[in-house]
Amino acid sequence: MEERFETFTVLIAKINRNIKKIKNQEMVEHNLRNSHISCLYYLYRAPLTATELCERCEEDKATISRSLDYLEKNGYVFYNEGQKKSYKKEIFLTEKGKLIGDKIYCKVNKVLEQISLELGEDERTVFYASLATISDKLEEIVNFGIIN
Repeated sequence: MEERFETFTVLIAKINRNIKKIKNQEMVEHNLRNSHISCLYYLYRAPLTATELCERCEEDKATISRSLDYLEKNGYVFYNEGQKKSYKKEIFLTEKGKLIGDKIYCKVNKVLEQISLELGEDERTVFYASLATISDKLEEIVNFGIIN
């Protein structure tokens, strides 16, 4: 049982570290942070509200708010004119934001292609289903204190 726990936690930590390193490659070049990269990635795919970004990025409102402020001040995003900022207002990428968003989106696709070379569709489906189950169960344990 202990070996299973160690293997799981070490592998999850290693995956997380490598994802951060991949994000860092864009962050350093453009003076962006981890949460900025995630926001640009999701906004590149479609305009979203701050509330939707919180959900997609798995970040709290304060982090997303700071990220959006930075991205707006530095010319990556904008809000519809005539509307006050709110968590329900859609956010759009500027041309500068689209350029960086495209780089991030392409990099993500390249990473996924490389991973796909090693995993077949059936293996990938089982893997993601297993990760979802683990994530849901851990969230349940955290939220409802099942383990005393």
